[in-house]
Amino acid sequence: MKLETERLQLKEIKEQHVEDILKIRSNEMINRFVKRNSPKNNYDALQFILTIKENTKNNKTFYWGISLKDQSNLIGTICLWNFSEDREAAEIGYEMLPDYHGKGIMSEALKAVIDYGFNKLCLQEIIAMTHRLNENSKKLLLRHGFAPEKDRKDEGFPDNLVFNVRKYNIQ
Repeated sequence: MKLETERLQLKEIKEQHVEDILKIRSNEMINRFVKRNSPKNNYDALQFILTIKENTKNNKTFYWGISLKDQSNLIGTICLWNFSEDREAAEIGYEMLPDYHGKGIMSEALKAVIDYGFNKLCLQEIIAMTHRLNENSKKLLLRHGFAPEKDRKDEGFPDNLVFNVRKYNIQ
């Protein structure tokens, strides 16, 4: 399912995006704040894309590649995943190549995905985890109505802070 904003297309990630995914998910600046196994080559990136496609097909995740409307290449990704058992809460995750930081692009994408989550998926809560030193991510979340949850922890990631927004908080 494709989402569009004024400047962006949020679209399905396909096999032809393998080099974009490799570039995004192996970027050192992004990975300073994200603990994960980064792809080392196109094969690793392709395996990630195939996993995403399978999880999307099974409604375990909703995952979009972010591109500018006049470009086909991906400059970032955004997803809803880690749904609660009752499907009323989900975690949001996002990443963008550093060349596109500070231009309001992720803010535009985040707004569209929050709207999709609350109005199409009928979520009641969206949760975000971000590294305590990732000032840009914290500011982004606060601008979009997310509030820090002091008592909630991101299990296994002690440097992460937990934020959430509830549907009734942004209406």
